[in-house]
This record gives sequence, C-alpha cells and structure tokens, in this order.
Amino acid sequence: MVSTDRRTFLQSAAILVAQGAVCTVDAGRALSDSGQSPQAESTEAKAKKLLVGCRDVHLKLTGATDCWQAMKALGAECIEATTDERLSLPGLFHPEVKYSAAEKASIDRLRADLYAAGVNISALCMYNRFDERPEFELEWCIRAAKAAAALCVPAIRIDLLPRKVARKDYLQFSIEMMRKLIRGTEDVPVAFGIENHGNTTNDPDFLEALFDKVASPRLGLTLDTGNFYWFGHPLGKVYDIFQKFAARTVHTHCKSINYPEAQRQQQRPMGWEYSKHTCPIDQGDIDFARVVKMLVEAGYRNDLCVENESLGRFPAEQRVEIVAREIRFLKTLRP
Repeated sequence: MVSTDRRTFLQSAAILVAQGAVCTVDAGRALSDSGQSPQAESTEAKAKKLLVGCRDVHLKLTGATDCWQAMKALGAECIEATTDERLSLPGLFHPEVKYSAAEKASIDRLRADLYAAGVNISALCMYNRFDERPEFELEWCIRAAKAAAALCVPAIRIDLLPRKVARKDYLQFSIEMMRKLIRGTEDVPVAFGIENHGNTTNDPDFLEALFDKVASPRLGLTLDTGNFYWFGHPLGKVYDIFQKFAARTVHTHCKSINYPEAQRQQQRPMGWEYSKHTCPIDQGDIDFARVVKMLVEAGYRNDLCVENESLGRFPAEQRVEIVAREIRFLKTLRP
C-alpha cells in the first residue's frame, strides 16, 4: 500500500476540488451582478458529480468558430487545457481572443468566458522536461500552479520522463524534484497529477515509491486508463493498479484498447500493436463503469476526460460524433 495517510490525502483532495467549485460560483456571482445570467451550479452539486469532458486537442475537430461552441457541440462540461511556457493556452481558440493565464487581465477574461459558457477547466496540461532543465521546469510549474489557482483549476497534469538521467537514477531524481515542487507551491491549492505513460511512470512500483517518499496530498496521478494496459500489464492487473492508485488520482485521461481475447490477460510487450487496437472507450476492453465506481468510492471528485488516440482509424466525418458519443457514455456512468 501507498504509505501516505489515505484519509489525509482524500480530505486534502476534496478540499482542492471544493475550492475550485467555490471559486467558480463566486466568479459567477460577480458576473451575474453585472447582468449576465448565472449558469454555475452550487458548490454542493458540483461536489456530488464528476464533470465529463475531453482534452483540448479534440475541440478543433468540430470546425466550430470558437472553443466554447466546440465544447457545446461535443457535450463537454470541462476541458483539459494545454499550457505552454508563456502560460498561453493554445488549445482554447476564439476569432478575437488569444487565451492566456500569464496575467490578471487575461485570467479575468478567461474566467468570464468560462462562466458565460457554463464550463470548467478541470486541469492544465504541461509537457515537462525536468531532467533537461530542472530549474526552469520548477519555475514554470510554480507560475502554472498560481495561474491554475486563479482560474479555479484543481489539478495540473505533469510529465516525468527520463531523458538525460539514467533510468536507474531517475526515481531519486524525481523524488527530489517533486519535493522541491511541493515546497515551492506550498501555499497554492492545486494538485499535480503525474501521468502514467512511457516506460517509467507506467510502472506501479516506481509510482508507489515516488508517492511514498514525497508524501504530499498535492502530488497524485493523472490516471490514464489506456496507458497501463498499453504498457503490457494484463487486464486483471490493470484493475488492481487502478484500485491501488484510485485515492491518488487527481485528473484522468479516459481511453481504451480492444485487444484480441487471447492477449487480454497476457503480459504483452510494451505498446504491442497499439495503433491497430486502440479504440473509443465504449468499444474497448476496459470496463469504465468499474473504473468510475473505484474512483468515486476512493473519494475522487474531478473529471472524466476523454483522450481518444484512435480517431485516425476513422473517416474524418465520423470523428466528432465518436468523441461526443464517448462523452455521453461517461455521463451515464457517473453517480
């Protein structure tokens, strides 16, 4: 078992999500005072259900003129928004606005547009290179965390991938970096979710040791449901891993794979025939009703975020409906 006190982690994670809900409601109240119709739900209502949405990369599939119309077309209630090193948000698009979280005025504009659209940013997404430029990455993460808090975003998806540091030394390097990150953001109510992907963070032993040593309720997992399966873990073990880290999950990437039946319970080579078998979540081997139940019972209250890597297998005219169908499917599973 992960040694960090489970109750403490769950309580802290719940506080982070609740703070995001309160922030959204307060922003909405201020906007309603200026004459706009309030669309934000109550804090209590937000805390009782998981928001369902997708990664911002899927928005342009719709052909909509702006990201808010795109989210509406897909039925997305929330979005994972990619942020670059300048804190620009290139995946959120509008013909007249370049969205950013770099300064107060741009944050205020984005919060107003989120509220007007009745949607949330459930997580920022960063693509980190910690072992290539550690000091820069820490400074960037601190800026991103402060921006996330100002936008009422409860989590940030981060990368831990060995590039320059040898794999055998990468765990200790990661422990030290994550301790610095937590110390540098100790007053910021935002959680960091390490995505399980690649040849390192899909290893549950690596994750468990990292979480145990850092021992912070603000360091958790961006649970990518497809990546543990992609890594080669048999399907039964994948559910065991989900259960192990359910209480550590702060954000999700929901995707699936449809392997031949003979391969599902076998240990496979990493990435075995992934491009051939990746598929929409309602057509894959992973039982999302089971996954959602695990997460909710562990106290998870953030998002169910679709990340579809199978769209290239389908005609362009079908892709919008596929993502929209996945979002509708996940909405049927939440409590």
